[in-house]
Amino acid sequence: QLQLVESGGGSVQAGGSLRLTCEASGITASHYYMAWFRRAPGKQREGVAAISTTSGITYYADSVKGRFIISRDSRKNLMWLQMDSLKSEDSAMYYCAASTDRRLFNGGWIISTNYNTWGQGTQVTVSS
Repeated sequence: QLQLVESGGGSVQAGGSLRLTCEASGITASHYYMAWFRRAPGKQREGVAAISTTSGITYYADSVKGRFIISRDSRKNLMWLQMDSLKSEDSAMYYCAASTDRRLFNGGWIISTNYNTWGQGTQVTVSS
């Protein structure tokens, strides 16, 4: 049974940085994609970044390209989201997710219903 636990959230001023960590215990070779999503108050959950566990190819939402970096260490079952140049609009609850669907390379990575397992989330607050 895969369990995802996020950490690293907090409060930061605009322009600052945070690094989120997702610990994935019980992950298997059938989990083909891992991702970060976020949900701000009053808004729908949105995909932020994803990584293929087989190829290492990464995907980003346009809103975070050039500012966020997703990475993973398969030996330690850890995934990170390095967030730089943070903006107030980045404030949200951030969730780690994993998918057993191997076909997310064609844009499906950004759709939350393609993911089977979710963490509880970690709050990021950016003040301007």
